[in-house]
Amino acid sequence: MSDLSHVDESGAVHMVDVGSKPLQRRRAVARGEVRMAPATAAQLRDLPKGDALTTAQLAGIMAAKRTSELIPLCHPLPLSHIGVTLALHEDRVEITASAETSAQTGVEMEALTAVAVAALTVYDMVKAVDKRMVIGDIRLMFKSGGKSGTFRRRR
Repeated sequence: MSDLSHVDESGAVHMVDVGSKPLQRRRAVARGEVRMAPATAAQLRDLPKGDALTTAQLAGIMAAKRTSELIPLCHPLPLSHIGVTLALHEDRVEITASAETSAQTGVEMEALTAVAVAALTVYDMVKAVDKRMVIGDIRLMFKSGGKSGTFRRRR
């Protein structure tokens, strides 16, 4: 028997049945970054306020809302909140996404999807000047609600 939630006793993948779980308030926060040359970050900084980063923020929000269409075994969730912030640093854009719902399953995948798509959008918008960018360190920072309780990453 597998400890993986989406694998049954025979080894076949399946969508987890959450029908008997109670509705609970759930929250998740994810983070990631796009590392780039300082000159690339400077070009982002010189754009009219918010153009590229706002586009990436909206892309992350839209992606979180469509997570179940992108990740085959995710349940569609009634999201009560999605927040995506992008912070421009000297050599990177740091992306943080939070997702909230009152549902029978968690919102970790929605927060992670928001970060990933926001990062891809940043990459797409500046790839013409920096093909050496690296998208990475996408990770769950916090989650609450559900049987497994609260998880909190230090970094």
